[in-house]
Amino acid sequence: MTIRKVLVIDDSKTDSLFLSDILLRHGMTVHIAENAEEAMRCMENDKPDLILMDVVMPGQNGFQLTRSLCRNPQYAGIPIILCTSKSLETDRVWGLRQGARDYIVKPINAEELLTKIQAVASARTA
Repeated sequence: MTIRKVLVIDDSKTDSLFLSDILLRHGMTVHIAENAEEAMRCMENDKPDLILMDVVMPGQNGFQLTRSLCRNPQYAGIPIILCTSKSLETDRVWGLRQGARDYIVKPINAEELLTKIQAVASARTA
């Protein structure tokens, strides 16, 4: 499966634009949401192929939103990669236990991000 539409959920405009720039340069369409509420509105209008999500956000955090999306049959099939400054191994394990497919620590390395996106796309085809 090819990843074409990506939803970036991050309250940092700098991080959102950085991720968006990488994705756009690789032919993907990008939508940006700054919080869980905005993300849910975006997904109602246009379901993404992939979600890149920060953990530390106002309101519902990325762990909570990941768990919520993975338990919702309408969105459970959308892979989530957490992109966060939370670098402890316990955070990574917790994020994966909530349903994330992968976990990247900021600052994001573009090559690592693209490799992880490709791995998620390959796993969806298998």
